[in-house]
Amino acid sequence: MPKHPFDAFSREVRNGEIPPAIYLYGEEEVLKDEAVRAILDRVVDPGLRDFNYDQRSAAQLDGDDVEALCTTLPMMADRRMVVIRDVEAWNKRARAKMAILRYLEQPAAETVLVLIQSAPRKDDDRGDPDADLVTRTTAVEVGRPSTKVAEKWVQKRASERGVVLEADAVVHLVKAVDGDLAAARTELDKLAGLGGGPPVTLEVLTGLLGVRHGETAADWCDAVLEDDPGRASLLLPHILELSGVSGVGLLIQLGTHLIGLGVARVQYDKGLRGGSLNKAVFDTLLRARPPGRLDYRGAAERWSRLAEAWPLHRVEAAVAAARRADRRLKGTSLADERGVLVDLIMQLAHREREAA
Repeated sequence: MPKHPFDAFSREVRNGEIPPAIYLYGEEEVLKDEAVRAILDRVVDPGLRDFNYDQRSAAQLDGDDVEALCTTLPMMADRRMVVIRDVEAWNKRARAKMAILRYLEQPAAETVLVLIQSAPRKDDDRGDPDADLVTRTTAVEVGRPSTKVAEKWVQKRASERGVVLEADAVVHLVKAVDGDLAAARTELDKLAGLGGGPPVTLEVLTGLLGVRHGETAADWCDAVLEDDPGRASLLLPHILELSGVSGVGLLIQLGTHLIGLGVARVQYDKGLRGGSLNKAVFDTLLRARPPGRLDYRGAAERWSRLAEAWPLHRVEAAVAAARRADRRLKGTSLADERGVLVDLIMQLAHREREAA
């Protein structure tokens, strides 16, 4: 079966078009959980879920368990629902997986089976979809949403909690959590816990988050890439004080952008411009799927816009400088994060070298 875009699949679920076998994979766990709840609401009456809803972990199942789960008839209802999580735990010869594949050859009309693959961890090469499941199910990739989609998600979830966010506050929240919907949901829960009130402004949200507008890791990367060494240097002390932020972490984010700029410049040198350049870079991102949380569409647009200012020799020199900085940070516990990163900023500052 062909893969289904998540947006199209969500519309089908809202319309009550539920296929008998669904395979959810990708990095956005929050959207997977929301999809499961949406399917459950359509398939099983709340009063009958004790009888007609089962949720299991793949590692705990054998072949007989799978057969029993999938072929049990619903009680006092037309359909039942079975969710099996962590299917990446199955190897090709696992008895439970073999039983699932046999079942999927002719799935029962009375059962809605949802198979869920967990988001891959960093440096984990097992994040690819299972080809056996993709060909036998309605396979849906639940990837990281674009910035615009994440902002709409925040607005909707805030409204559900009785919280009203001003537009610039929504933008800042998404940027401050780096598009992480789970982190955004946590912050919305905190806001809801404060009780109703007037719309939450950017100033109020900034105070609650402890992250000032324009002072996120993403803002720092933008300043470096856009040849603004003064701003990038001024941002560093504030950003390094944020919870969960480290010099090595900043280098990892910057390194991803530098490699992306290289990809964009290669296409630029081939003569691509505008929308064609954007599309080529975006398609490369979809194929490569770099680790970490990255807004593919937004990143493709940014790298394409900056490609002219970053010839390949400059990209290569920047990557080499970033590697040296990484070795300095990891080589000794006495390394001054701020000093190492300021040195890197100055090495990458194209306009400063041109002026000299």
